[in-house]
Amino acid sequence: MQKRWVLKPKRNQEKISKLQEALGVNPIIAELLINRDVETFDQARDFFRPSLDQLHDPFLMKDMNVAITRIDRAIGNKEKILIYGDYDVDGTTAVSVVYSFFRDYNSGIEFYIPDRYSEGYGISNKGIDYAHENGFTLIIALDCGIKAVDKIAYANSKGIDFIIGDHHLPGDELPDAVAVLDPKRSDCPYPYKELSGCGIGFKIVQAFLQHNGMPKELAYQYLDLVAVSIASDIVPITGENRILTHYGLKKLNTNPCVGLQALINLSTHKSGSFSVNDVVFQIGPRINAAGRIDHAKDAVKLLTVKTLQDAKPYSDSIDDQNNTRKGYDLKITNEALELLDNDEILKARKTTVLYKEDWHKGVIGIVASRLTEKYYRPTIILTNTNGHIAGSARSVLGFDLYEALSECSDLLDQYGGHKYAAGLTMQTVNVPLFQERFEEVVSKSIKPEMLQQEILIEKEITLKDIDAKFYKILQQFQPHGPVNEAPTFLAKGVTMGYGATIVGSTHLKFSVKQGESPIFDCIGFGLALYIDRILAGRTFDICFSIEENNWRGKKNLQLNVKAIRF
Repeated sequence: MQKRWVLKPKRNQEKISKLQEALGVNPIIAELLINRDVETFDQARDFFRPSLDQLHDPFLMKDMNVAITRIDRAIGNKEKILIYGDYDVDGTTAVSVVYSFFRDYNSGIEFYIPDRYSEGYGISNKGIDYAHENGFTLIIALDCGIKAVDKIAYANSKGIDFIIGDHHLPGDELPDAVAVLDPKRSDCPYPYKELSGCGIGFKIVQAFLQHNGMPKELAYQYLDLVAVSIASDIVPITGENRILTHYGLKKLNTNPCVGLQALINLSTHKSGSFSVNDVVFQIGPRINAAGRIDHAKDAVKLLTVKTLQDAKPYSDSIDDQNNTRKGYDLKITNEALELLDNDEILKARKTTVLYKEDWHKGVIGIVASRLTEKYYRPTIILTNTNGHIAGSARSVLGFDLYEALSECSDLLDQYGGHKYAAGLTMQTVNVPLFQERFEEVVSKSIKPEMLQQEILIEKEITLKDIDAKFYKILQQFQPHGPVNEAPTFLAKGVTMGYGATIVGSTHLKFSVKQGESPIFDCIGFGLALYIDRILAGRTFDICFSIEENNWRGKKNLQLNVKAIRF
């Protein structure tokens, strides 16, 4: 599928020149900084030299003082505390941080992760009943709970207090909890709004230490878990998240907690050089697999043990679950693609809504993402679970999936999520009706350009602009992730350098030059179809990121080409 090339609008030239002069850098670097809202010398210093001292005071968060007072009282009175969290990476890391910290101060502390299949997402009556039956008087909920108005009312009727630590957008009514910690509350003055659920847990630990006059460094032992949550939950890597990720990756690469070390030992990646991307593809899926295939409590057990020997059985089990997940993933993706490829009516639609009653609920979200990548349109994968239809939905850039689902709400039992991802349930009889309604709703509102994947290009440059110094400064823009992606550049009018060859069956290894520029090696994944035109000596444009290739100890700059245009 051809992708749209979208060049970012040029920023204010006066601001670029002013920052260029203040920093003594070239105008390209200055413009990249301006694109990231870095406009002054001091902001640039903080951006290039992130410091844990730049983290915000946790007590700026609405209700934090109330939460810490209640936790202090529970510890002082030896109350039983239950740490409750979601079954994904963010939820399990959040629970692991808060549980690991407070177990040193309270012998009656436990954790609880709801079962994906019998309880579903968020606070459940079953979890509240478990707390009541086992004498817990305080529940700290992490990465969930902000919309659990009825569930918190039920807990209150049982004499159980709740502290909610969530990062999702609140509804019209906040739950009647002792404390509701969520920077996205309209009345919360906390300066940074994009913390992960684990980030909220980290701020609770910070606040407890600060309130009790204890060393702030005690919180830093959990930075690796926070970084894993930020990377896996795909939250913006800006501001406070960027600082936490910077130092969290340092800890992950030098002194990870034993649970993460056990997962690193199983990965194919070289230890000591994990990036955000490596976490997303090597660590995150393994932690997620526990909740997809069996129960996510095993992920928390892994991340909270104290010796590598104790961690190994859990990491081996989770790795097995991840391999099982891969098998389900591959099988269901192939079945879904076959359904689409053999039905011209389905292929011609602006949406994909597929249903098969025996598809595994734990991987339908992954399958929805894969089909969205291939066909690039709003996609929903449905399966039968416990007698009702459950679905996982994914959207494309710019299209509000949640709003489209709301227009189909009369056909749904439940739905929830956000603009780009959602979950839903419905009755079996409504599946064909929903398929037609969803197609109708999307067709009338989606813009044609939204159905074509875009490559966002930061700036047009020449190949002469690229040298070791330029790359060294670009490296300091890391860690990369949402809202701070690795810069993608455009170079026009390039030609083949030394040659071009196909690697594997679909990838292209080649080299380019631009006039009298140096020749740069390139790798283009999935771009083998262009080889004949390149070998013919035709002039073409490329959009690319810059990376360092290390082959047998020899390092050189390489262009990772995202797309080619003749």
